[in-house]
Amino acid sequence: MKPTDFSYALTKYLSAYLPGQRNASPNTIYAYRDTFKLLLRFAETECGIRPERLTIAMIDASLVEKFLDWLGTALGCAISTRNQRLAAIRAFFRYLQREKPEVMLQCQKILGIDRKTAVKPLINHLPVDAVRHILEAPDISDPYGLRDVVLLGLLYETGARVSEIVSLKVMDLRVLPPALVTVLGKGRKSRQCPLSESMARNIAMYLSLWKLDGADRSSCPLFVNHKGEQLTRAGASYVLKKHVNATRQRYLGAIPRKVSPHMLRHSKAMHLLQAGVNLIYIRDWLGHTSIKTTGVYAKADTEMKRAALDKAAPAVKALNTPDSWSDDVELLQWLNSLGQ
Repeated sequence: MKPTDFSYALTKYLSAYLPGQRNASPNTIYAYRDTFKLLLRFAETECGIRPERLTIAMIDASLVEKFLDWLGTALGCAISTRNQRLAAIRAFFRYLQREKPEVMLQCQKILGIDRKTAVKPLINHLPVDAVRHILEAPDISDPYGLRDVVLLGLLYETGARVSEIVSLKVMDLRVLPPALVTVLGKGRKSRQCPLSESMARNIAMYLSLWKLDGADRSSCPLFVNHKGEQLTRAGASYVLKKHVNATRQRYLGAIPRKVSPHMLRHSKAMHLLQAGVNLIYIRDWLGHTSIKTTGVYAKADTEMKRAALDKAAPAVKALNTPDSWSDDVELLQWLNSLGQ
């Protein structure tokens, strides 16, 4: 069977355009790939179009809108997930209209599909004490316990995404003063995050114990699992969950039911903000492209203060306030006189 124009275009887009011209990270390419895997599944199960027969002409705005609705109704995806899938589809058709001007109208109709507005959740973060309890949970006398201390410590101190931490190589670390770590973020943009003295000592101890401090080990993954393979995002999440559960048993009520690696990122941002660090520095620390993205932490901090004020309000009573309007005879007389 002759390949369709869609298969040619999608293959070129994922294998050549994104990595070659857009310099997209593997995670970005995987996310776009997964979107089109779902689209192919939808076309086959809901529209009766087998993947090898799907053409560009078949993927119009109507089909895309039905696909987005299917994500919510059949798969139970949240609005944010729906919008992420739409963004991936838009990116492909934005590319396609340059490659195939004859389908520009079709592409622009798809580009015109609106995102859905979702209620933005509050920034979930941990208080400083809770983070300290979690970081103290691993047993550093055990090699994997020391690994976990360094892993969780880097997640918090750098505020990096879990994918950025598990991708670190030994060469990305500097433990001599001034200690720092070089993180490769979205769009393959690198940034440097300073490390505390205690974190640098833990890393040096870890590198020595795991025999990663030799010159020939500089390109090795910083974190590996029990099989000797590079630790995955799921593996890092498992490590965090294990120590969170152990910590929760010791500090009942101090640790929330669910703690994710990304919550450590949020926690670092909020703690920096509460310590008076400028948003510009926090933006660079986290690797945000726009200050608007970092601004959500300032907004969340304001809401925290307002919530604390509202919580304390019942204990405050205004002075010289009558218990009832009807008890203030002079005020009632004055109000009545306004209508005369």
